Amino acid sequence: MLETDRLTQDDVRQIVREEIQRAFKKDPATKKLSMVASKGTLDWAYPPLILATAGAAANMEAAIFFTFYGLNIIHKDFDKKLLVAPTGNPAMPMPVPMPDVLTGMPGMKTMATGMMKSMFKKKGVATIKELLDVAVELEVRLIACQMTMDVFGFEESDFIDGVEFGGAAAFLSDARKSHVTLFI
Repeated sequence: MLETDRLTQDDVRQIVREEIQRAFKKDPATKKLSMVASKGTLDWAYPPLILATAGAAANMEAAIFFTFYGLNIIHKDFDKKLLVAPTGNPAMPMPVPMPDVLTGMPGMKTMATGMMKSMFKKKGVATIKELLDVAVELEVRLIACQMTMDVFGFEESDFIDGVEFGGAAAFLSDARKSHVTLFI
């Protein structure tokens, strides 16, 4: 049994790499990962970026299709846009239990976002910027949904470097060749 309190970030990365390599030995065709990221909050930004970078680090081709509010993750102002909404999130760990009615009060998103960032920093979790930098470095395809950009009035210049632009057909073309496809 692992003592998780003593695991470093490098230990976790190594465990993930080993598990992915084990999966490849079972089925070598599983080397392609496609995901849809549709949520635009801080807590929902982590899963697609962590999975894509872990997959890419294990030699998987990885692509994330960002649509609707998921576009916040790759927006140049992601740090201002990615907040944590404590309302309707009963599993969110809070230092002091709080009734749902209070979670919707002004300032609660800012407080919850600060708490999550602080907790991640204390635990050595990479920031969104660090994960995006690693994703670009590992050649994870970051695809912004052109239709959603048009609907929300975004321009290509609103997004970080390394983002591709395409529609649902671009994602589906990639996803149909993937053995792992996730909607997050």
